[in-house]
Amino acid sequence: MFDVGLQELVVILVVVLILFGPRKLPEIGRAIGKALRELRRSSQDFQEAIEQEPPEEIKKEVEKKLAENISRESEDEENSKSG
Repeated sequence: MFDVGLQELVVILVVVLILFGPRKLPEIGRAIGKALRELRRSSQDFQEAIEQEPPEEIKKEVEKKLAENISRESEDEENSKSG
């Protein structure tokens, strides 16, 4: 995801350690872990929702409109040939 190497990771950890101190480090780690888990769970739920089949009512409505469009196009073709 992010292209973070070992040197960058060490610099980030040193800066965090200086800013927050060793006592707050475990709390920060837990908070980051929770946030990442929640983000992963949300993206997974979103992906599952996209991949789900649409409800039957929507399918029927789409099929009906498709049939109407096809019949309308065939009528237009017949009118243009005869007219």
